[in-house]
Amino acid sequence: MATPAARLPASAALRRAGTRVGLERVLGPDFRLGFLFVAPTVLLVLALVAYPFGYAIYLSLTRKYVGVPPVFVGLDNYVKLTWDGFFQRAVVNSFIFTFGSVSVKLLLGMLMALVLTSKIRFRSFWTGVLLIPWVAPTVVSALNFLWIYDYSLGVLNYLLVRVFGLLPQGVGWLSEPGTAMASVIAVNIWRGFPFFGISLLAGMKAIPAELYEAAAVDGAGPVQRFWRVTLPGVKNILVIVVLLSTIWTFNDFQIVYILTKGGPGGATQVLPVLTYEIAFGAQRLGEAIAVALYMLPPLAVVIIVLARYMRRGQAK
Repeated sequence: MATPAARLPASAALRRAGTRVGLERVLGPDFRLGFLFVAPTVLLVLALVAYPFGYAIYLSLTRKYVGVPPVFVGLDNYVKLTWDGFFQRAVVNSFIFTFGSVSVKLLLGMLMALVLTSKIRFRSFWTGVLLIPWVAPTVVSALNFLWIYDYSLGVLNYLLVRVFGLLPQGVGWLSEPGTAMASVIAVNIWRGFPFFGISLLAGMKAIPAELYEAAAVDGAGPVQRFWRVTLPGVKNILVIVVLLSTIWTFNDFQIVYILTKGGPGGATQVLPVLTYEIAFGAQRLGEAIAVALYMLPPLAVVIIVLARYMRRGQAK
């Protein structure tokens, strides 16, 4: 009769065999070879993404100045930011800047796609013209608008005051708190709405023409065809472009920094600009990284919710 010690290796071997069979059933018979092929990519991602991200999280928990070793302080940076007035204003400005820009870009992009799907002359030409804001470098676009908004030499004040006579005097579009945020939002809208337009245009072209013909036969007008056929047909693309544009706009640094540098008086101070000023102006790297990471969980929640919504739409 076999002793318990002799039975243990046999049971362990059976467990290993069962585990191997289970892995083969889930991952396929060549899962070991697959791991071998995937390993270089995993190592590259860990080296270029995971390690820097993990180190950034560590630095956000330290009091780190340029040229000085970090001192671990735990969540002290995050606690200070929570009650810091400059940070709170930057958070509010970031949400105003992001959702104000994305909502208008969505409307203009939808309008652009609807116009370009209609039977208009020189449609290819107008498509190329409307893509210019998206193709042009962001720095070039921001510098152009810096001249357009200029109080004394800008073309916008010249048209409104001297050509059309709509205003008695020029407006400091970027130097007055009441107009600075709207001005930078307008530039971001001009820069980004072609992305919505061309993405939605591709989605509309994939909708079968038979659906529109059937809706017309049923007596549906243009508005009803848009709500019943066009919008459901581009719903998944709409979720994706809104998600991407929200992330890009929330992290937009170039437009705000070139036009206003967060001024006047912090009226356009958004989180990327605040991060830059703390890191390179005050040289407080630990606190700057904490600013950059503070809004990561809320953005992650938004991404997860939109992704689940998209998967449910695909399942239907």
